[in-house]
Amino acid sequence: MHQKITIVDYGMGNLHSVKRMFARIGVEAIITSKWMDVRDSEKLVLPGVGHFKKAVENLKELKLWDCLNISVLEKKIPILGICLGMQLMAKFSEEGYVNGLGWFDADVVKFKVNDTLKYKVPHIGWNQVVINKPSPLFNDVDLTSGFYFVHSYHIKCHKQEDVLNETIYENSFVSGIQKENILGVQYHPEKSHDAGEQLMRNFANM
Repeated sequence: MHQKITIVDYGMGNLHSVKRMFARIGVEAIITSKWMDVRDSEKLVLPGVGHFKKAVENLKELKLWDCLNISVLEKKIPILGICLGMQLMAKFSEEGYVNGLGWFDADVVKFKVNDTLKYKVPHIGWNQVVINKPSPLFNDVDLTSGFYFVHSYHIKCHKQEDVLNETIYENSFVSGIQKENILGVQYHPEKSHDAGEQLMRNFANM
């Protein structure tokens, strides 16, 4: 059953492409930077593109930081983090050397590749994901076409049970995480055609 989705606007995300994807599948979504809307939400999406430290500063300035913690950790509101939004769920990031929300025992680190001719940083384009554990987020998702990525940093989980997806880019890295009501993906489902559409539909139905 669809519930209204709240897309958190903290000044660092391709918010409208996320909202357009939900509109395509008939799901009502609002974009807001008001902590009161986040507090009263039924489901949350935390998108994000850009610098980790700036994202933390913006969330705190808008009074969204504490509100997100209450909504997600205490009220157990389902949340989907996308790209930087997922990285913010970690304890710490090398990008700006600041603490994240700390919902996962994880750090955000910069890509280190040996073959710099074959593997460019940032990692941009289509890549495959492997599902590490069962999740309703992937019901009926066709993985063959892959998902679209744009990032220079990736998350490093210290608890294997939190890892939802992995992806190969010279080496394996964590591309999806899940713990109870908290989900995060490094890729952009809103830019990933049919697979992304089904993933977003699954989240709306969770």
